[in-house]
Amino acid sequence: MKPDFTRKLLQWNKNSNTRAMPWKGEKDPYKIWLSEIILQQTRVEQGWSYYEKFIAAFPTIIHLAKAKEEKVFKMWEGLGYYSRCKNLIATARKIASDYKGKFPATYDEIKALPGIGPYTAAAVSSFAFNAPHAVVDGNVQRILARYFGIATPIDTTAGKKEFQTLAQSLLYLDEPSTYNQAIMDFGAVVCKPQNPLCSDCVQNKACEAFKQQTVTQLPVKQKAIIRKERWFYYFIIEYKGRWYIKQRTGKDIWENLFEFVLFESPAAVESITPQTPFLKKLVNGQQCHIESISRMYRQQLTHQTIHGRFIKVKVQDALPTLSNYLLIDKKQLSNYAFPRVITTFLGEPVTPAQLF
Repeated sequence: MKPDFTRKLLQWNKNSNTRAMPWKGEKDPYKIWLSEIILQQTRVEQGWSYYEKFIAAFPTIIHLAKAKEEKVFKMWEGLGYYSRCKNLIATARKIASDYKGKFPATYDEIKALPGIGPYTAAAVSSFAFNAPHAVVDGNVQRILARYFGIATPIDTTAGKKEFQTLAQSLLYLDEPSTYNQAIMDFGAVVCKPQNPLCSDCVQNKACEAFKQQTVTQLPVKQKAIIRKERWFYYFIIEYKGRWYIKQRTGKDIWENLFEFVLFESPAAVESITPQTPFLKKLVNGQQCHIESISRMYRQQLTHQTIHGRFIKVKVQDALPTLSNYLLIDKKQLSNYAFPRVITTFLGEPVTPAQLF
């Protein structure tokens, strides 16, 4: 064990840590929890404005619990990983009903809430209630792997257990909240994934990775992410100035978000005409006019790459094949939450039709 690690970390935090965030030092468990959920898979720079927007709209967890799902999802639009938003609503409603609107105070109770794992439970319980639980996320794993020279893969059961045990042993029990915030900040501004500030680091004399020149090799991951590619062709069917949209269901990506009429192809489609089988079946013999076909858009998810193209089609009569879709005025689009690939397309200026 390296006894100086905790002392030097707290010393750095007191003398040199100038990292500012609106939730830093916050003791309201609702606001801490909200910030942690927003920051899952999201950079602080992006999450900051969302946090402030949510607090303004829902100042307490009761306000969030009573909100319409559509409004919450619309406010979440752009953050991605929409299961977080779904769990956000579920947790707010559970606390409102089961805890009378008062956030539970123990680690185990917090961890039992929807969408909350060990890291978030440790963060909320330590920051709000000063509970003695060490936070362990990618930042913490990276710091400890480098400092102690640990080559155990962080994405294995053995690795997760090793880093959790080590992190807990280093926790400053007199002020767990201060220690947890310090180590998270240290990973964000000093022991960064890329270009860490090793030469100016207060820990460098005892850091194994720095001494052995293995900083760029740690931490170790065993599993390489395998990404699959998907091709989404969105048909924007216009009837009397209105467009067909539908809410996504099932356990695929973007659950609960809205989209246009979707044809998913196993590979890129060379050309799209009124005789394209999907479109021909969709209009069911009716005459249709393809107004434009967009460029190919791309959205990168953790395990998937989505290629999206948008085909604007005008029809003269309502389509019975789309009876389970909403038919809305184009001005109403802003009332619905869409995946980023769609909002990117909708946000771009109209260009002359590009036909293939």
